[in-house]
Amino acid sequence: MKNLRGSYVHRGDAARRRARVRRSALFVSFCGAVCLAWTNRSPSEAHAESTDTESSYFDVRAENVRLKNDLESARGDLELSRAQLARWGRIYNLSSKYHVGADMAANIYDIALSEGIEPELGFRLVRAESEFNAHATSPVGAIGLTQVMPSTAKYFEKGITRERLYDQRTNLRVGFRYLRTLVREYKGSLHTALLVYNRGPVAVETLRKIGADPSNGYDRGIMKGYTGRGVID
Repeated sequence: MKNLRGSYVHRGDAARRRARVRRSALFVSFCGAVCLAWTNRSPSEAHAESTDTESSYFDVRAENVRLKNDLESARGDLELSRAQLARWGRIYNLSSKYHVGADMAANIYDIALSEGIEPELGFRLVRAESEFNAHATSPVGAIGLTQVMPSTAKYFEKGITRERLYDQRTNLRVGFRYLRTLVREYKGSLHTALLVYNRGPVAVETLRKIGADPSNGYDRGIMKGYTGRGVID
């Protein structure tokens, strides 16, 4: 085999070997530098990556909370709609039963409830007292839908005037409050409370003291066919 040491070919092979060694050394140095740079990343860079991950996590949680709140709100709206629908259904039935307009029926219904009176009893009382005439005035001076005397009304609303008692809502509020007070005073006896409302406490107590029946038919007329308790606890 021919000895090529010192020849052009041999010198070329040596140069190529040195070049390969340099390239290998450069590659190893580059890899080392990359590893060192990754290992020695600044805290701010590491924190930025961590913050991005945490931010994404909290964004998802916030979205879930928002969706949950929207769902609860929708459920609340649905329940409110159902309650309103039920309310208007009852008002419509009472309006049809007693042949009164929707506005007056709604006033009687809502104010009866707010004053602790069952709406059905409220309608019966107004029918018996005024036949749903907000401008009714009795010969003795009782006024409006519930035929309240101005002197009685002042116990429940200081400074009230006769003119104000012709206002539907005011009259209903005072009349129903008076009836509720009488029911409490007479230990839940709705018949006695109605008689006192109609005849006055003096007449009823006088008749009861002498052993007479104070009923003049007013209480029985209102209570006929009525199975409720009259008041709401």
